[in-house]
Amino acid sequence: MPSLETLQVFQALNRSPHAQLEHSAELGDGMAAALWSNYHDAQDYEAPGHHTLSCYLAGGTGTFRRDRPGTKGGPDKLCVLPADHQSAWVINGDIRLAHLYFSTEQFALGCVTLLDREPRTLHLHEATFLDDPLQAQRFHQLIHLNWQEPGERLLTSSLAHEMLSHTLLNQVGLREGLRLKGGLAAHQRRQLVAFIDSHLGDPISLGQLAAMCTLSEYHFARMFRQSFGLPPHQYLLARRLEHARHLLRSTAQPLGEIALACGFSSASHFTNRFRQAMKGTPGEYRQAFLR
Repeated sequence: MPSLETLQVFQALNRSPHAQLEHSAELGDGMAAALWSNYHDAQDYEAPGHHTLSCYLAGGTGTFRRDRPGTKGGPDKLCVLPADHQSAWVINGDIRLAHLYFSTEQFALGCVTLLDREPRTLHLHEATFLDDPLQAQRFHQLIHLNWQEPGERLLTSSLAHEMLSHTLLNQVGLREGLRLKGGLAAHQRRQLVAFIDSHLGDPISLGQLAAMCTLSEYHFARMFRQSFGLPPHQYLLARRLEHARHLLRSTAQPLGEIALACGFSSASHFTNRFRQAMKGTPGEYRQAFLR
């Protein structure tokens, strides 16, 4: 996906003197996210070159589309804004909303790998102020993650892919007769373990791992869990922490260097994750092996 600054929906809000960007990030796999606050504004979207999923987190009861003035938004209301759509919006009062942007290429890939359908025959349908508690819950989970932390890339991209897959399945559905498979084959498991263990210091997205098995992210995540007993992001975190414990026991490397070697952007983030898992700090763990 192009950088956030080239996405039309992102650009339109970013130009507004009323809208405030709280934070944003590119999540990999042709996906990006942004968290916005806005008030007393008007926005027009003219045939963007990307798709947008939107969730109102707070406010929005005075927000409406110009062509549908009688239908108002509200907390946890969702919108689907396809590429090439046109819409004009009026925002009355305060609103806080999250956006998930994804490329037309990622939509096409989902059609093929998840739905087993020809992308040219499918279109993302525009929807305004949907009620979908599960999807809204995912948006709330997404905004509480650290999008800038490389060590969280697999978790954020996994959640974003869940949201995209949910949209595709709700709008199109699986091809009749298509069934989810069981777990991953033995050679796929070996390949994944080798890749993950050799890239513990790198940001890894769900799309990267799924592509190694020629699966959609939706199918891959479920088959991975069946094979390994953990979701991909939890397995990756466990391997990173295991490598960190090895380095703490066997080397005198500073915590900052160990953090980077294990995929964490800072010693503080590494310490927080280590404490959550081990009920103690990395320093305390290392000291226990020096006695």
